[in-house]
Amino acid sequence: MATYNTFRELDCWEKCRILRKWIDTLVKTERLYRDFDMSQNLIRAARSTTRNIAEGFGRFHFKENIQYCRISRGSLFEIEDDLITCFDEKKINRSQLNEGLQLLKMAVYSLNGYIKYLKHSASR
Repeated sequence: MATYNTFRELDCWEKCRILRKWIDTLVKTERLYRDFDMSQNLIRAARSTTRNIAEGFGRFHFKENIQYCRISRGSLFEIEDDLITCFDEKKINRSQLNEGLQLLKMAVYSLNGYIKYLKHSASR
């Protein structure tokens, strides 16, 4: 079983970081940039993914860490819904939607693996 010294070593944090940076670039596109509410919500949700993983890591208690990871996972699904809404409202194209959904899928998969690792570690 691996041990981690910092949240920056976590694959799930890195996957969420990549998504956060992609969102930051996406919201600067002309159609989305004009929708202040949507762009700001996407930015907040994307930042929430990495922030909650980091905060949970700093709690040094498995159950608290898991809860913060669940909050992060909720933010990932919020981003998914926002991207679908952006596509429906023609603020992003199919290619952008698919790229975002792929990044989300990788982040959720990795985060679920980390949650599983934490549950296993807590039961030891």
